[in-house]
Amino acid sequence: MSASSILSRSEEPKDSESQRRQHSENLDDKQKFSREHRDYLIDRHGSYNLEPVPSFAGADPYNWPYWKKLTNLLLVSFHAMTATFTAACIMPAFAYIAHDLHISIQQASYLTALQIAILGAAPLLWRPLSDRYGRRPIFLLSLLCSLIGNIGCAKSPSYSTLCLCRAIVALFISPAIAIGSAVVTECFFRKSRGRYIGIWTLMVTLGIPVAPLIFGPVAYHIGWRWIFWILAVMNGVQFLLYFFLGPETLYVAHAGGGRGPDFKNKFLSFGRINPKPLRAVDFVHPLTMASRACVLVPAIAYAMNFLMGSILITVELPQLFVERFGLNPQQIGLQFVGQIIGTLIGELLSGTASDYWMRWRTDPARVRPERRLWLSYLGYLLTITGIVVFLVQLQNAHEGDWNVTPVIGAGIAAAGNQIVTTILITYAVDCYREESASVGVFITFVRQIWGFIGPFWFPSMFKSIGEANSAALCSCLVIAVSLAPTILLQWMGPKWRARQGSTDQS
Repeated sequence: MSASSILSRSEEPKDSESQRRQHSENLDDKQKFSREHRDYLIDRHGSYNLEPVPSFAGADPYNWPYWKKLTNLLLVSFHAMTATFTAACIMPAFAYIAHDLHISIQQASYLTALQIAILGAAPLLWRPLSDRYGRRPIFLLSLLCSLIGNIGCAKSPSYSTLCLCRAIVALFISPAIAIGSAVVTECFFRKSRGRYIGIWTLMVTLGIPVAPLIFGPVAYHIGWRWIFWILAVMNGVQFLLYFFLGPETLYVAHAGGGRGPDFKNKFLSFGRINPKPLRAVDFVHPLTMASRACVLVPAIAYAMNFLMGSILITVELPQLFVERFGLNPQQIGLQFVGQIIGTLIGELLSGTASDYWMRWRTDPARVRPERRLWLSYLGYLLTITGIVVFLVQLQNAHEGDWNVTPVIGAGIAAAGNQIVTTILITYAVDCYREESASVGVFITFVRQIWGFIGPFWFPSMFKSIGEANSAALCSCLVIAVSLAPTILLQWMGPKWRARQGSTDQS
């Protein structure tokens, strides 16, 4: 199935008139509401048997036209991609930055590690603010301040100044990589959630390999500082698009959620949406997700898989390929094509496929979230296979004699990583839909902090035991920290959810 067919398909196909009458005659006792509300839902969605049930209001994002939901999702997803894109953009230019600023290549790599860490912690600030004032004002502020920060990076005269400006950019560009899960759950019904969370996670993952592919030639031909000028222009264009095409998705009935129908209320009003008081504890609330096994286990399993299947290859590839094959930044950028292709294939095998799997030969109203986890095992297998191929073939390659097999391994690992990403995040959101923003922030926090630590010990590992033995060690870590806990989660998940107040009690 092509990506275009996935996006162009109507989200909620309407039932025939006979099916509508049958729905009216078989109203579930658990879903009794006014006849006007029921008729409104049938007219808008073709059914009232929806999860969750939308309110009786056009401002509710569940009731938006499909094109409006999709436009907003694509804007938020591209914004999320920009966050990882910004972190990875300078990787092909490490050698050039090191030369210009009189530092080592290892020090230059810390400019990426710094952003990885901040991208994990910063959403703790944005989540409670977005819950009170809405997603849209936070996204607009994010893009405007990121633009300013990228200009600062382009003009930085020293390593310390560049570190400071990169930190500022990471702080402000971060909201969409965590709050994006909330935007999806605020717009799309459960039956299609895997597909649309998959689009968001796909963009988050694609930002990592796409950035060096694009900016390798930029650094090689016109200089590494132009990377930041281009990012600043991107932020400006995103700001304008989101200002005119990105409506608010946080809907709080009787509190201004969704705004009114006119342009001023929709696009020029930035007041408080949720009247709930803002407390200091709200800024650390997402960390309480660590007490919920059905979020903690997927977060840790995903973080380890992401570290080995994405960050290890992405961060170390520029250094290893420069040392082994003497490639320039443009050639380094081309090495990421394998990861891009693998990520796209992985998403085709996870997002829409997992939604279909959840509906296949079962009653969607009774299916357990743990059913989705079956597809993650394919992801783990591909990740381990890709890591082994990448590192073993890299060790076997002769110095100065480039070959494509490590790139193929990187692509296989990327496919596995994307499958695991979509499946585990969607599972956690399914378990705690009402806490989807906190779930997204917590998973991002664990992933980014885990990813921040890796680049500090990867070089020592390669130097001490070699690439091939490192492949065995990394594979064992994925099995022990990702695969085994997922098996336990599939077995114990229903009991844990029942005991810990899951939104889904099926």
